[in-house]
Amino acid sequence: MTVGDFAARPQLSEDVARLVRGRIFDGTYAADSYIRLELLAAELGISVTPVREALVELRAEGLLTQQPRRGFVVLPVTRRDIADVSDVQSHIGGELAARAAANITAAQLAEVESIQARLEAAYDGDDDVLVVRLNHDFHRAINVAADSPKLAQLMSQITRYAPETVFPMVAGWPAKSIRDHRRVLAALADGDEKKARAAMSEHLCAGAEPLIEHLVARGVIEQ
Repeated sequence: MTVGDFAARPQLSEDVARLVRGRIFDGTYAADSYIRLELLAAELGISVTPVREALVELRAEGLLTQQPRRGFVVLPVTRRDIADVSDVQSHIGGELAARAAANITAAQLAEVESIQARLEAAYDGDDDVLVVRLNHDFHRAINVAADSPKLAQLMSQITRYAPETVFPMVAGWPAKSIRDHRRVLAALADGDEKKARAAMSEHLCAGAEPLIEHLVARGVIEQ
């Protein structure tokens, strides 16, 4: 999403929150720096209200703090932050994959396979924006197939804390992600709940360390 897209978007605060998260995790907004409501609103061509709503949401997520009369300040991202999110994703995502293996229909499996094929093509084309969207679609389709809406909703909330936009830039991750996704797909096709749980859990857990190394190298996480 580009800055110019914001004025026409109906869910402005969510889009602003996504943009700011991305900037925190790519180092654009460094720890202890201030985010100015008026400046960000002017940059995006929108009113201050959705920007304030977005920053309040990010404060609730623990990415920002708010200082009286001074505004919103970026909090440091820590190794523990990344590891904790990965651990929770691994546990819930593994359970959702196991349930999907038990419940997935032929049409749903075909959809997930189609998404994966397009995702691999996007990796080959170095289209990071499309990669992020299709990766999200891949996991969402599996979570829907699990037929466990409350658990899927929890997973969706947790995923907001994961810097999805950074992963395509993590060294070695695209190839590993493709291999992991194919393992998950094979388990779903076989209806093997145990293998699906293990494959998804290992996939979600495996991203933590390379992501931390990537963020350390870019100064987002301190040594």
